[in-house]
Amino acid sequence: MSRKTSQSVPRLRVRSAEPADAEALAEIFQESWKSAYLGIIPHLHLEAMVRRRNVTWWRRALDGSRRTLILEVAGTPAGYANWGKARIRGPYQGEIYELYVAPIYQGLGFGEYLFEAARHAMDEAQLRGLIVWAITQNEGACAFYRRRGGRPITRASERFGSVKLEKTAFGWPDVVPARKGSS
Repeated sequence: MSRKTSQSVPRLRVRSAEPADAEALAEIFQESWKSAYLGIIPHLHLEAMVRRRNVTWWRRALDGSRRTLILEVAGTPAGYANWGKARIRGPYQGEIYELYVAPIYQGLGFGEYLFEAARHAMDEAQLRGLIVWAITQNEGACAFYRRRGGRPITRASERFGSVKLEKTAFGWPDVVPARKGSS
């Protein structure tokens, strides 16, 4: 007789971030950036960027008009996404400016969960079409957006000290994909 075992699935929740989340967001940002960009962005510039995005920066950002979602795993902040109107002209009205999941939670599907939550928030805000920028050398991020159906639509570059890095914009014509069976 076989016995079924149930694995506990972590409770996921996405909500709007508040100024009280500043410390957790600063920590997620710092851990994520060091993990994602070590060896891509020159070390001194990476450290300076991480230092600038401290708790004070996040408190000010969350007190303004920035739309930031925070992902909680069993009540613990694990990632965030901030979004709004696209910064470039074109058919893409919405943009996810940043989407980061703390390294300890990566590879578990939480990034996809957060990405879909941001897409639905943009749909509710009636933003049509979605764009996300990723540093091209960040192969993990580019693969993540391709797996979600993003298509490279344009490129640009950004300078970090003496290093010029290419960025790729991924686009989705529809913020939320049509459900199967809907017309």
